[in-house]
Amino acid sequence: MPIVTVYPSTKIQPHPVKVWTDDIDSETAEQLKRTASLPFIYHHVAGMPDVHLGKGATIGSVIATVDAIVPAATGVDIGCGVSSVRLSLTGADLPFDLKPLRSAIEQVIPLGPGREHRVAKIKGNSVLAKRLENILHENPALRKMLEPGRWARQAGTLGGGNHFFELCLDEDDNLWVMLHSGSRGIGNTIGRYFIAQAKQEMERANIHLPDANLAYFKKGSKNYDKYIEGVSWAQDYARINRELMMKAALKVLAFHFPRFSVTHEAINCHHNYIEREVHFGHEVWVTRKGAIRARKGDLGVIPGSMGANSYVVRGLGNPESFFSCSHGAGRRLSRTQAKKQYSEQDLIEQTAGVECRKDKGVIDEIPSAYKDIDTVMRNQSDLVEIVHTLRQVVNIKG
Repeated sequence: MPIVTVYPSTKIQPHPVKVWTDDIDSETAEQLKRTASLPFIYHHVAGMPDVHLGKGATIGSVIATVDAIVPAATGVDIGCGVSSVRLSLTGADLPFDLKPLRSAIEQVIPLGPGREHRVAKIKGNSVLAKRLENILHENPALRKMLEPGRWARQAGTLGGGNHFFELCLDEDDNLWVMLHSGSRGIGNTIGRYFIAQAKQEMERANIHLPDANLAYFKKGSKNYDKYIEGVSWAQDYARINRELMMKAALKVLAFHFPRFSVTHEAINCHHNYIEREVHFGHEVWVTRKGAIRARKGDLGVIPGSMGANSYVVRGLGNPESFFSCSHGAGRRLSRTQAKKQYSEQDLIEQTAGVECRKDKGVIDEIPSAYKDIDTVMRNQSDLVEIVHTLRQVVNIKG
C-alpha cells in the first residue's frame, strides 16, 4: 500500500498536510506546513511522492484555495509540462547510429536559456498576441520588463534546466516522442512581476507571513483578476510552445523514417498551473506546482530522468490528492550538490545506451540527482495506474 504521511492541523497550522511518501526531509515538511498555515487554504495541502523543497511553495504540492491565489505557488515556469505522442514506428525502424537524428532535431528546436528563433513563430495579429496586448495595457510596468516581440520568437524553443526532448520505446517496442518545456522567458517575467506585486500588497496591508514568497492576491484586490488573466495566457502559451516543437520534431522524423502516423494516444499535460475545479463539493482554485491532474481516466506522462524509465499513466481520481499525481521523480540533490558529487564518467555510465549529451554541462541532470522513479510510482499506486513504461533512446537537453 502507498505510504501517506499526515501532519495534523495545529493552532499555528490549521490545515492538515498529506504526503504520499515518507521520503521527505524536515525543510520540505516545514515548507508544506507554512503553506497550510494560510487562512484561505481549503481542506488540506497535498504533497506528491516526488515532493521536495522549492522557492515559495513546495515542488510536488497541490494547494486548494478559496478566493485567493499565491503567485509563487505556481512559480515562474508557468504552464511547464509534458507533451507526448506514440508513433506507428518501432525500435526496428531506428538506425544503429542515433547521433545524426539527435543533431537534426537540435537544428530545428533552439536549446538553452534565452535561445529563440530568428523569425517569430506566432503572428502579431493572432488571438494570443491580442490577449497579451490587453494584459500589457493593464500592466504597463510588465510591458517595460519585456523585450518587444521576443515571446513570439521564443515560441517553439526548449529552454534549459530539466527541460528535454526524448525519443522513447515502450514495452511493445513502439516509438514515442516526448518533450518537456514551459512558457519560456515571458512566463518567467509574468511570474516574477506578479510575485513582486503580491509582496507589495502584503506590505501595504501590513500582513506578515511565515514566508514572504507566500504573498497572495485576495478576490476583489486590484491584481487578483489581472493575475488570473496573465497566468492563463502563459499556460496557453506554454501549451502552444510544446505543440510547435512537436510539429517541428515530427517533420524531422518524417524525413528520416518511412511513412508513419501518430496514434490516438497524444498527451499534453501541465504541471505548474492553476485551474478552477470542484473538490469535496466546493469550487476552489487548485494550484499544482510540480504535479499533474489525475482525474479518473486522465492520461498523463511522468518522466523519470535522462537515464531512467518514464511512465504513461491513467488517473484513478483519488479525491484526497485533489485528483493529482507526481510530475516526475523529484530531485534528491540540488544542482550544486550533483555537480560536486558526480563526474562526467558517472554520467556516461548512468546514461549508457542513451544517445545524449554526456558532458559536464548536464551533470546536474544525472539520474542519481533524482529520486528512484519506481519507488515514486509505487507510492502513488492509489493515484494512477501505469499504461506504458518508456525507456529513452535519445535525450536532448538545453
